[in-house]
Amino acid sequence: MASPSCISLLVLVALAATTASGQLSSTFYDASCPNALATIKSGVAAAVSSDPRMGASLLRLHFHDCFVNGCDASVLLSGNEQNAVQNAGSLRGFSVIDDIKTQVEAVCKQTVSCADILAVAARDSVVALGGPSWTVPLGRRDSTSATGDTSDLPGPTSSLAQLQAAFSKKNLDTTDMVALSGAHTIGQAQCKNFRSRIYGGDTNINAAFATSLQANCPQATGGSGDSSLAPLDTTTPNAFDNNYYNNLLSQKGLLHSDQVLFNNDTTDNTVRNFASSAAAFTSAFTTAMIKMGNISPLTGTDGQIRLSCSQVNS
Repeated sequence: MASPSCISLLVLVALAATTASGQLSSTFYDASCPNALATIKSGVAAAVSSDPRMGASLLRLHFHDCFVNGCDASVLLSGNEQNAVQNAGSLRGFSVIDDIKTQVEAVCKQTVSCADILAVAARDSVVALGGPSWTVPLGRRDSTSATGDTSDLPGPTSSLAQLQAAFSKKNLDTTDMVALSGAHTIGQAQCKNFRSRIYGGDTNINAAFATSLQANCPQATGGSGDSSLAPLDTTTPNAFDNNYYNNLLSQKGLLHSDQVLFNNDTTDNTVRNFASSAAAFTSAFTTAMIKMGNISPLTGTDGQIRLSCSQVNS
């Protein structure tokens, strides 16, 4: 029988191995910054209250961060990622994250990473707009550069096969992909990203729906019309619910990459399931958000805890 000292040593070795493996933990800041989550939640609530669209913007920041080099807050640094065609002129919410970081720094100096703030803010944004909550694993650290491969980001014209390949590359399966696409139950898209779809580029679109969008999205490219906005979910644009999927059943997906999820293909039944059951959607969505938040985080002594989210420490 092992002596107590041997058992203690084994426990220490096991703990060291766990730490070295870089596993995230929902209790990561319980001792070092117990007010971190409440501070982030308050900042998100204020931002979404004054601008409901901000909830979708913060959720999108986390998604676009995780899909390039993992969830490391690299998307908050000026340069490569922000300049990618999928991001340029459409990513927003940077000042909100900066403000929240300032508030967090005031209660806990250089303790909470920007990557974790993004992950928690995404969850709190969904909750602020009436959606489900989930426990966010924490302990990510921040990257020191923004030089990731942005080709991994899906775009508004992606085909079903392209979407499946992009998500599979991040170890997210097809159900995860359909569920995460449901984030389009909130937010808006620019005319340039759905113009082709509403002017004959796609046949799988409700004719009256297409016509209704043309009033605010001129066929001619260029000019101010390119950035005209339309809600991704016309039914309940500022409520996080499952109406996005009901819209797809009626061929009222705003983007080409939305409607391909329900287009006589392998994902049709998943869309039908989520359209008929809000509980099925929220369960799949929260599961997928946790999986996405676990994509290649920097942990332990990798990376850094930025003092300012928009720049690396000097």
